[in-house]
Amino acid sequence: MFHDFSYGRTSVLALFFAICCLATSSVEAQQSTQPSPSQASSTASVPDAPSQSQPHAFWDRTNILLFSGVAVFRGLDYASTRNFLARGREEVLIPDDIVNNSAAFASLEAAGTLTSVGLSYLLHRTGHHKLERWLSIGHISVTGFGVVRNYSLRSKH
Repeated sequence: MFHDFSYGRTSVLALFFAICCLATSSVEAQQSTQPSPSQASSTASVPDAPSQSQPHAFWDRTNILLFSGVAVFRGLDYASTRNFLARGREEVLIPDDIVNNSAAFASLEAAGTLTSVGLSYLLHRTGHHKLERWLSIGHISVTGFGVVRNYSLRSKH
């Protein structure tokens, strides 16, 4: 994804770990309280407004589009990394024995996509439906930034 930065792998991994921890932490406590009889009569006539965080099917249209976007951008990341390696640049985040092996690198990109889907499913099952969507949106954004950066790097030869 991000290539030719001056900071080390440890910093990148620490940042990634922190983002994952924040994304999976509880955003709000879910409490079930019994309304008082006066509240029950006043709220009984008002229907609940639909919100973005209400339960939905995991494989709904929005998630299918988001997961397809993640897969497409991971494919673009693969292509852009292979492109800038062919132009004499050097990968700093992934070991050379993986990047120089087409099957291993493609497998790594596929694993990144499946991990994103798995984390979204975990968020879906725990009731964090907004975070479920934002995880994929963030993945697409970060990967898209890396793709644009890879293609904009100057050739070394």
